[in-house]
Amino acid sequence: MNWKQALKDYGHYLKIERGLSANSLENYTLDVRKLILFLDTHHIDQSPVTITAETVQQFVYEIAKEVNTRSQARILSGLRSFFSYLVFEDYRKDNPMELIESPRIGRKLPDTLSQEDIDLLIAAIDLSTPEGERNRAMLETLYSCGLRVSELTALRISDLFFEEGFIKVTGKGDKQRFVPIAPVTQRLIELYRSEIRVHIPAQKGHEDILFLNRRGKQLTRAMIFTIIKRLAEKTDLKKNISPHTFRHSFATHLLQNGADLRAIQQMLGHESITTTEVYMHVDRSQLAEVMQKFHPRSPEKE
Repeated sequence: MNWKQALKDYGHYLKIERGLSANSLENYTLDVRKLILFLDTHHIDQSPVTITAETVQQFVYEIAKEVNTRSQARILSGLRSFFSYLVFEDYRKDNPMELIESPRIGRKLPDTLSQEDIDLLIAAIDLSTPEGERNRAMLETLYSCGLRVSELTALRISDLFFEEGFIKVTGKGDKQRFVPIAPVTQRLIELYRSEIRVHIPAQKGHEDILFLNRRGKQLTRAMIFTIIKRLAEKTDLKKNISPHTFRHSFATHLLQNGADLRAIQQMLGHESITTTEVYMHVDRSQLAEVMQKFHPRSPEKE
C-alpha cells in the first residue's frame, strides 16, 4: 500500500464511517500529508505499512521547531487516528504513534468580546453599500445564534423558520440542530433579503444559499475572516478576533446572564458537555455571589 492509496481509503473511512464534514476531513488528511512531505524532503523510502516509530519521532522533532505545542498536539492526534485506522483494517500490526507522547498544553480559554465590542464592530459597518447590509446581517447572525463560520456560510433560505423563531443549522458531521433566532436578527436578515439579495442573480447551485457574494455565489470562510479583521482594524480593537470569537461571546454572554449549560450545549451543537464547560471560566467572579445568595450557610441566609 502506498501513501496515495492509504490517504484515499482513510478519507473514505472518515467521510462514510465517521461522518466527518469536509472541513474536518481536510484537517485530518492534512496531518498525514505533512508526514509525507517530511519523508519526501528527507528521501526516506517508507510506506504507510513499513514506516517505523523512529521515523515518526524524527518527524515530531522536525515539526517541534516550526509550530507551537498546541499545533504539535493536533498533528500528532491526526496521525494517531490515521495509524489506528491502518491497524483496524489489518494493514499494520502496530501503531508507530503508540510510544510518542504529545506535548503538554494548558487548556486554552476562548477569546471573547464584550457587548460593547460587538456593538462597536457592527456600528462600524458601512451600510451605504450592498455588502454592508449583508455583513451586518451576517455578524448579527453569528453572534445571535452562536454559529461556526462554516455553518454561517452554508445557511440556506430554506433553513429559516422565522414564524417559529428558529433556524436550522447543519453542523459538524452534517448533524442538524434548531437554534433560536432573535427578532432583531430576523429583521436584519429580511431587510438584506428584500433590499440586497433579491437583486443578486444567484449562480447555479447557490439559489438557496442565504448570504451571497457579489457574483451570486456562497461566501468563503476566508471572506468572513477578512470582513471581521477589517472591522477590527477600523475600530482599533486591540484583540485578536475571528468569526469564532462571536460564537465564544454568544456562549459566554448567555452563561453570564444565567443560561443553563445544557441549553448552551444544545445551541452550540457540542456533542459533549465537557466542551461547553470551557465557558465556565468567565463566570468565576459570579460564583461567590451565587454561593452567598443560595447556600444555607451564607451570610445572607443567617
